[in-house]
Amino acid sequence: MESVVVQYVVLCLTALLVSGLTLFSGFGLGTLLMPAFAIFFPIEIAVAMTAFVHLANNLFKLGLLWRQADFNVAVRFIIPGAIMAVAGAYILTHLTDLPVLATYRIGTHVFKIETIKLVVGGLIFLFALLELVPALERRIQFDRKYLPLGGALSGFFGGISGHQGALRSAVLIKCGLEKEVFIATGVVCAVAVDFARLIIYGAVFFTRHFDLIAASGGISLIGVVTLAAFIGAFAGKKLMKKITLRTVQLIVGSGLLLLSGGLALGLI
Repeated sequence: MESVVVQYVVLCLTALLVSGLTLFSGFGLGTLLMPAFAIFFPIEIAVAMTAFVHLANNLFKLGLLWRQADFNVAVRFIIPGAIMAVAGAYILTHLTDLPVLATYRIGTHVFKIETIKLVVGGLIFLFALLELVPALERRIQFDRKYLPLGGALSGFFGGISGHQGALRSAVLIKCGLEKEVFIATGVVCAVAVDFARLIIYGAVFFTRHFDLIAASGGISLIGVVTLAAFIGAFAGKKLMKKITLRTVQLIVGSGLLLLSGGLALGLI
C-alpha cells in the first residue's frame, strides 16, 4: 500500500508541475514524466504510459489554444512526423525483445545492461544536453524549408523515447511565429505524433502487458496522473506567462544526465 501511495504522489506531483512549465519551456511533459514512470515500471511500459498522459494533456491544451495555431505550418510538420513516429515506436517494440547485453553485481544486487535502456538512456543524454547548452539547440534549428525533415526527426525520436519537444521547438522556432502561435502550433503537432505512436504502443505494449499494468493499478494511475497534468496546464496558462525558466532547464538537464547514466548502466 505504501509503495502505491508513493507512485501516486511522485507521478502526480511531476505531472502537475511539469505540465504547467511545458507551455513556456523547451522541454515537454514526457521529458520528466517518462523517467518518473520508469522508476516504477519497465522502460517500455513507462514510455507507453507516458504517451497516454502526454496525449490527453496535449488534447486539453489543444482545447485551450487551438484557435491560435498556424495549421499551414502544422500540416507540413505533422504528416512526416506521424509517419516517422510510427517507425520509431515500431523499433522500440523490437528493442524490448533483444537479449541482455551484460550483467554485473554490486554486493548482493545484480544489474542488467539492456539494449532498450542503452538506446533510451542515450537519447535522454542527448536531449539533456539541449536543455543544458542552448547553443546546441540553436545549432540544430531548421530553416523553414526543411520543416518536413524536422517533423520526421522529431516524430522518430518521439516514437522511440517520447522525447520530441526539444527537436519540435528547434524546428518551429525558425518559422517566424509569434509566441502564442508558436506554442499552439507545437501542441497541434505534438497531438498528431502522440496519436501515431500510441497506435503501436497500444497494439504491442498494452496488449502484451495489460495484466501487469492492471494488476499494479496502472490504469487508474494513468487517469489520476492525467488529471494532475490538466490542472498543471490550466494553472500554467493562467499564472506562468512571465516566469523565466532557465534555472528550471538547468535542473531538468542535470537530472536527465543522471537518469541517462542510470538507465545505460542498468541501475534503473
